[in-house]
Amino acid sequence: MKKITLATLIALCSATAFAQQAGGFNGPSAQESQTQPAPQGGFTGTTALSSTVKDAQTMKDDQWIMLEGFIDQRIDHDKYIFRDNTGTLNVEIDGKRWQGQNVSPKDKIRIEGKVDKDWNSVEVDVKSVKLIK
Repeated sequence: MKKITLATLIALCSATAFAQQAGGFNGPSAQESQTQPAPQGGFTGTTALSSTVKDAQTMKDDQWIMLEGFIDQRIDHDKYIFRDNTGTLNVEIDGKRWQGQNVSPKDKIRIEGKVDKDWNSVEVDVKSVKLIK
């Protein structure tokens, strides 16, 4: 019984120490974090070059893409039709990716995600949605 209790205490202490290490980039200024708490987060730059719906048709599967345009309509639970000035494309946007934002067909947005190619279709699995003001 003592071994189980001791193992549980060690696991809890290890988990707490590990959780405190969560965060983003720790670079050359990592030593400064001993006097200041490290900010939570990660990389905030773009992960892909800006592209168009037309470009997406020729991209490789799983290639990162960033598109700016509009969502015309919802076609399924998490499937939408995205439009820019070069055409339309189906996109998949999970509920958590909206991050509380409400978007209408009149709102211009920037989406980032991965190209998902099948035999005869191309869509984008969206990882980020941002309203453009």
